[in-house]
Amino acid sequence: MKAITLFLAIAPLLAGLAGNAEAQRKAKPRDAMKLSPPVKVGPSDIGGVVSGEKGPEAGVWVIAETTGLPTQYAKVVVTDDKGRYMIPGLPKAKYSLWVRGYGLVDSAKVPAMPGKIVYLTAVAAPSPKEAAQYYPAQYWFSLLRVPESSEFPLGPVASQGQWLNTIKTGACQSCHALGTPGMRTVPKIFTEKGDSAEAWRERLKSGGAMALMARDIGRLDGERAIKLFAEWTDRIAAGELPFAQPERPKGVERNVVLTLWDWSQPTAYLHDAVSTDRRNPRVNAGGKLYGSPEDSTDYVPVLDPKRNSADELFHAVRDPDTPSSKDNPFGPSAVWGPKPIWDSRTLNHNPMMDEKGRVWFTSRVRPNKNPDWCKGPEHPSAKAFPLAGEANRHLSMYDPKTGKWTLISTCFPTHHLNFARDADQTLWTSSGVAGPGVVGWLNRRLYEQTGDEAKAQGWTALVLDTNGNGRRDEYVEPDQPVDPAKDKRVGYALYAVAVSPADGTIWGTATGYPGAVIRVVPGADPANTALTEVYEPPAPIAFGPRGGDVDASGVYWVSLASGHLGSFDRRKCRVLNGPQATGKHCPEGWTLYAFPGPQLRDVRTPGSAEASYYVWVDWYGVFGLGRNVPIAMGNLGDSIYALVDGSLLTFRLPYPSGLFPKNVDGRIDDPKAGWKGRALWTTSGTRTLFHNEGGKEMRHKAVKIQLRPDPLAR
Repeated sequence: MKAITLFLAIAPLLAGLAGNAEAQRKAKPRDAMKLSPPVKVGPSDIGGVVSGEKGPEAGVWVIAETTGLPTQYAKVVVTDDKGRYMIPGLPKAKYSLWVRGYGLVDSAKVPAMPGKIVYLTAVAAPSPKEAAQYYPAQYWFSLLRVPESSEFPLGPVASQGQWLNTIKTGACQSCHALGTPGMRTVPKIFTEKGDSAEAWRERLKSGGAMALMARDIGRLDGERAIKLFAEWTDRIAAGELPFAQPERPKGVERNVVLTLWDWSQPTAYLHDAVSTDRRNPRVNAGGKLYGSPEDSTDYVPVLDPKRNSADELFHAVRDPDTPSSKDNPFGPSAVWGPKPIWDSRTLNHNPMMDEKGRVWFTSRVRPNKNPDWCKGPEHPSAKAFPLAGEANRHLSMYDPKTGKWTLISTCFPTHHLNFARDADQTLWTSSGVAGPGVVGWLNRRLYEQTGDEAKAQGWTALVLDTNGNGRRDEYVEPDQPVDPAKDKRVGYALYAVAVSPADGTIWGTATGYPGAVIRVVPGADPANTALTEVYEPPAPIAFGPRGGDVDASGVYWVSLASGHLGSFDRRKCRVLNGPQATGKHCPEGWTLYAFPGPQLRDVRTPGSAEASYYVWVDWYGVFGLGRNVPIAMGNLGDSIYALVDGSLLTFRLPYPSGLFPKNVDGRIDDPKAGWKGRALWTTSGTRTLFHNEGGKEMRHKAVKIQLRPDPLAR
């Protein structure tokens, strides 16, 4: 086989990241000592002033990084309005220090030690082109031409909103961001195949996700989409730059402190991480973090933030015949060559921690085909709704105290999971983007008492109360019309899943266009009594739910592919059940908040090019912005967004560029230590880390996000 040319599609960014030597030679900042009074540093701090040709540089990042600890470590802060910075609480090591900011190129790295004041020189970008290399992916993605709404239907796509849903978090950008260096350029291995459109056809057949890419391009008018992608990268190659520019952090956005540790493997990718019990953020105080590497590997990454070290745990399966992702369809990679780099049997997707500090995962433990008892009349749930098909993920639990794994086979597929607050410690699960139309659960108390996985699990069909009598009755099937005398089953697959702290109901999302928010009231015997409610977002303005969470008042918050943070308040609904209550019956329950950043330029409806993956509600005010604050992921914006007093605040995660956080959780390590004793935690969540800053040599980051009272707090 002809040797594959190694291509790191990050050349424009690397050129900027290396700094512009000529620009740095020309930079002649004023005497930094005259710009502002010096900051006070302790023995574990580095502080100083950042200045440029025109004086102090406000709202830029100062990054301190070291390889002198067990795993690579970095800390990032933002300068105040006088250009001052304070990097607190650094472990003893030798650091490299540099400045990054919008309108700049990276400054030269300078050596630094804790306990010192270091004055830094910011370097203005020599041109808009160099400046744009540091913009988040959203600003490049917004250049993509989108078919006008008047052109639809196009092939299988009925509307512009449906097209956007697929190109955003409904498919493509649930895995990685369009607009990163590796996506806005096309590797030579593909361009050698023909014109730009042919190059894109080849790139869609590349790597271990080729089957998914083929599926998703098929959801669009494929050839038209490929031509639009090709034209997008051609225009960028010819020099076109983003039409909008990101703002520097301002106000409270400058108070953020980021700490980053390397973990996992360069060939792996992570879905998300967990640090504590969702229901009690004091669980596992100061303890280890655990990640979920999904289809990439069976080695679960573990971070010890106290020792600044990273390790891995091997997650086994029960059956040696369990298939592996390495056997999936594969095309030669422009970065990794002709052989697959992913090898996972467990497909370990999402972790949650219980009150004992044990880590629960949605992971595969056996071949997909369900055992016969899943469809037999002996099991209560199987009697009510048999599951004769397959479950591609099940459940597992790791106990850090014993170092042992528990593997639990389920009849229902699992994807996300969340614990209820009930006496049974019920663990509720979703099934992902597809499934048999059920929501499943594990009675953890019963399982721990008996060890009987069949007896302890259950599931229920999703049944609407369309006859309006307040109880579950005989129902018609999803493909049958509503019968006012009966209820109606719906075939939705829950993607997200959350348990309301207000009333114990189960909430989730159904992906697609327009998609829906789902509420399930379990009742006394969920397999037979659970009732479901379905609420569609108000398309064509809002559509495409992905991840969501429910707040302490029972309001559901969701990321929408339309570029909105959506809020659904069921208390506003005029109709809750009956023959009209099939999804479109409560537009009055919705409130929309457009995400920051530009909209795609051919899209006339309000919203944003942002493709946010998930929302997490800060029930306990861990981050420091107050209780019950929704926090949405800025997957294309290198950020997390927090909704405070009706406005979205942007907290950037600028290093490494393209971090792509998929979720956060919040932990309190020391309730008496103020901001230093609490943090949000996340991890890089892209499947294509090699498309971003650092290329194939970059490792994933576990990220601690803290908010101090001001940019100089120590």
